[in-house]
Amino acid sequence: MIELSSGTRLECDVSLAQSAGHTRGERSHHKLAICLHPWSWLGGRMGDPVLRILMKPLHARGYHVLRYNSRGVGQSSGWTSLTGSREAQDLKDLVQWAINSFPALSSIVILGYSYGSLIASLHPTPSNRDLRISHILLSYPLGPRHWLTAFHSGSYASALRALVRDPQANVLILYGNQDEFTSDDAYGAWAAQLSTDCTGDAGAAGGKLQVVRVEDATHFWRGEDVERRLVDTVEVWLP
Repeated sequence: MIELSSGTRLECDVSLAQSAGHTRGERSHHKLAICLHPWSWLGGRMGDPVLRILMKPLHARGYHVLRYNSRGVGQSSGWTSLTGSREAQDLKDLVQWAINSFPALSSIVILGYSYGSLIASLHPTPSNRDLRISHILLSYPLGPRHWLTAFHSGSYASALRALVRDPQANVLILYGNQDEFTSDDAYGAWAAQLSTDCTGDAGAAGGKLQVVRVEDATHFWRGEDVERRLVDTVEVWLP
C-alpha cells in the first residue's frame, strides 16, 4: 500500500527490473513505469493481462514497474469520481511519491491502458529538466470518451492537445484497427489531428509524438502475433 499526501491509500505492486539491487538505496537504475488499468466499473484492475504483458519490455529496458488499483478499487481507499478528476490528482500525488522514494530518478513512463490512458493524458510534463516523463496511451477510448468522463470529453481533448504541443513531451499512442469501441476511421482522423496539434499556431515545434496503428488488434490485444507486435513496439520506443 502507498499512502499519498492526500491521505488516500493505493494498493500497488512494484516489480523491480532484474538489474536492480534489493534495497532502494542500492538500485543502479532509476527508471520507473507507472501503469494505469482500464475502467474499474467494467472490471479494470492492476492485474489486467495487457498490463502484465507489458511488464516484459519495461523490465528489458531497465524500468521498475508500479501497477496500482485506482481509488475505490480492490484495497485502495477513496471513491471513484465520475469525471476522473480525483484519479488524475491521485496520479500526480503518486508521481511525487515516486520522485521522493526513488533517489536520482531520471525517467518515468506513465502507461495508461483504455480508461487509464484518459487519466494518464492529464498528467503534464515536469518543469524539472533532470526528470523526463513520457506517456504511453494504449487503446485510448476515443469513441466512448464522452460518457467515460461524464461528458467532459472536451476537457480531455484539450489536455491531450496541450500535452503533445509541449516541447518536452514524448508520447506513444497505440491502437488497433479492429478496436471494438472506436472505428479505424475515427482513430485515423484523430491521429492526423494530433499530429497537426504537435505544431502550435505560430508553427513552433511541439513534443515528440508517435502514433502506431496495429493491424488486426482489438481493444483487448488478444492473439500471439498482436501481443508480439505490441511488446516489440513498446520496447523499441522506450527512452
